[in-house]
Amino acid sequence: MKAILYGRPGIEHEAAELTALLDAFAANGFECRINAGFAETIFRCTGIRVDPGRVYTGQRDFPEEADVMVSYGGDGTFLDAVRMLNTRPVPVLGINSGRLGFLANVSKPGIGEALREIRQGNYTTEERALLAVEGDFPEPVDFPYAFNEFSIQKNGVTMVSVDVCVDGEPITTYLGDGIILSTPAGSTAYSLSVGGPIVVPGSRCFVLAPIASHNLTMRPLVVPDTGEVGFRMEARRGSSYVTLDNRDYTVPNGSVFRVRRAEKSVFLIRFQNISFYRTLREKMMWGRDSREIPK
Repeated sequence: MKAILYGRPGIEHEAAELTALLDAFAANGFECRINAGFAETIFRCTGIRVDPGRVYTGQRDFPEEADVMVSYGGDGTFLDAVRMLNTRPVPVLGINSGRLGFLANVSKPGIGEALREIRQGNYTTEERALLAVEGDFPEPVDFPYAFNEFSIQKNGVTMVSVDVCVDGEPITTYLGDGIILSTPAGSTAYSLSVGGPIVVPGSRCFVLAPIASHNLTMRPLVVPDTGEVGFRMEARRGSSYVTLDNRDYTVPNGSVFRVRRAEKSVFLIRFQNISFYRTLREKMMWGRDSREIPK
């Protein structure tokens, strides 16, 4: 089987964990391509030099029929891996070497078992929506999509004003620190931190969540993902930020953006013993008495 391994360059790892990672691929018969930055990290930490023929710098170096993309890191690394695929329909597996990890939800000790299950075909794929974003970016965007969220944020201490409409019908003008439009997958990310609802993956909707609204009656709003959401912004400072997941761009006053569900999706690998509800219980410690959690 053919695998594409992605890890963020410059992140420090223990030599033993990287050696175990490479051994797991070899033991399960995977032919693995590794991004150049992560290959350098492996060499620096372990002394193992990855064969140049197994190193890629972009999608053009991917094997023609890759079976799986493996992200090794946290959720930010997972988002980078999705961008690296550039809508190519290769299923993605997230190995969590970071902290919380909603997207990268396979633990480091479970790498070997996960690859073995993939080898034996004991997994399913789940479709996740992408946001397709068009608008007044200051420069061409090589990947105009977002897996988690599109957001507009103030630049500096003064608030930003954002007019929002759905399919051309005005909703309201949000005054505050900004606004987030998230996918169901992104509902446990930035949107959750500003009070947005948790949305079960597979739900056909977007979440509009204001950031520190100046109007206390403003609340997160769930809208169907079948339409187009439009934004127009004004700020006293003269500019604002827009983000596509973990990428940000400075845009001038009057900028307009249009967001819809992309025609292409991302596919996640899921195993029988891992579900979204189980991940919620474990990651957010639901059902546990906080008085029994060790400090």
